Amino acid sequence: MKILIACEQSGTVRDAFIAAGHDAMSCDILPSDKPGPHYQGNVLDVLGDGWDMMIAHPPCTYLSTSGLHWNKRRPERAQQTEDALRFVREFLVADIEHIALENPIGCISSRIRKPDQIIQPWMFGHDASKATCLWLKNLPLLCETDLVEPRLVAGKRRWANQTDSGQNRLPPSADRAKIRSVTYQGIADAMAAQWGSL
Repeated sequence: MKILIACEQSGTVRDAFIAAGHDAMSCDILPSDKPGPHYQGNVLDVLGDGWDMMIAHPPCTYLSTSGLHWNKRRPERAQQTEDALRFVREFLVADIEHIALENPIGCISSRIRKPDQIIQPWMFGHDASKATCLWLKNLPLLCETDLVEPRLVAGKRRWANQTDSGQNRLPPSADRAKIRSVTYQGIADAMAAQWGSL
């Protein structure tokens, strides 16, 4: 299949589909972290180029629940959320047969529609927690591939990327958002194996 991986800088999902034998290209306004087929520019420039499938990762800065509280304190952020939602809608209505859009829990669920599925890295072989919503068009739900059991802290489930209180262990840094946005390899491999076999 001819597959567009929209808003992906890491190349992780792109390379998983290429390894599974597909013609996949990533696209982002930034260059790819890894060599491989990549369009650096606005994804809307290539959205109508005859793709069989698209996996879209729109930026979550103005969409995720963790940042929406800033909209009341900084009025300009509320407009950025509206712009981000318009961008998401462009993906969801694209003329592409198979579409998966992923994002953390946030306002897409309340402003556009509920996700079809919420997955976790620990369902796909990673000792990590990061709830990720999937909005799907003509794609089945992803089946877990390798369940990782949590550690228990005072009766609560915690994974290696979490503190005992449940916060993310990754400290603040200039590249924290970029690091957190990379798709876990086990999830990318599951997408390629399960959706690439359609």
